[in-house]
Amino acid sequence: MSAVTDTVQVTASGNPLSRSIRDSLIVARRNLIRMTRIPEMLLFGLIQPVMFVILFTYVFGGSMKIGNTTDPSVYKNFLMAGIFAQTVTFATAGAGAGIADDMHKGLIDRFRSLPMARGAVLTGRTLADLVQTALTLLVLAIVALLVGWRPGSAEPTNIGKVLGGFALLLLLGYAFTWIGALIGLSVRTPEAATSGGLIWLFPVTFISNAFVDSQQMTPWLRHIADWNPFSAIVQACRELFGAPGLSQSSALPMQHPVWASLIYAVLIIVIFRTLAVRKYRSAAA
Repeated sequence: MSAVTDTVQVTASGNPLSRSIRDSLIVARRNLIRMTRIPEMLLFGLIQPVMFVILFTYVFGGSMKIGNTTDPSVYKNFLMAGIFAQTVTFATAGAGAGIADDMHKGLIDRFRSLPMARGAVLTGRTLADLVQTALTLLVLAIVALLVGWRPGSAEPTNIGKVLGGFALLLLLGYAFTWIGALIGLSVRTPEAATSGGLIWLFPVTFISNAFVDSQQMTPWLRHIADWNPFSAIVQACRELFGAPGLSQSSALPMQHPVWASLIYAVLIIVIFRTLAVRKYRSAAA
């Protein structure tokens, strides 16, 4: 009994920042262990983006006009930045469903009763989701290379820029998991969190430059697509990957996509982490 009490006292004391980091890593480890014990979660998460790559590449590859050509290989290299970005944003639904499941089972209430940093449970969950997203991106990149994706196909690039593109993708994915965390805390069941986490992602990902050149859209829709944070990350990745189809729009995010992506991601994290932690403190299982 004494040992348990001492452990709790040590956990509750110390520098608030270091305690928050330690608690977050403990929760992240717990969620990673849980993922390894439910391998079908990881498997299904890998299958969906692979299906998107194959379907879009071979079904639409010869019918999409990029620049002045409908060459399937050009569309293949144009497409992959959009598929990568879509994959990391769709992790939002998994994050929301996982937190909603913990809420439904009363696990969040048990965490709240412990001497833990207020945001550690949510931060740990989002960090674990980030690891899963990184693994998914790795597998997806290998599949993309197998079907013909080649960095530098339109403009010269290097390994540093390519890795920078993937780092931006992971940052955006991490930002969107905070949106999923807020959704998961705001609904009553995991099923509702999954639906709520996906329904808004479809217009975000499809009203963008991910799958078609936004310059081919009607003017009012093109303006929405050009200022869409999702479009900024896709444009940034195409620039860093040396891919064809860079938007010629005069919109600021399209002119400076890397900086726009960083700003968008940081704003999303700050806003939705604040809202999610506040909701966590008051949510009832």
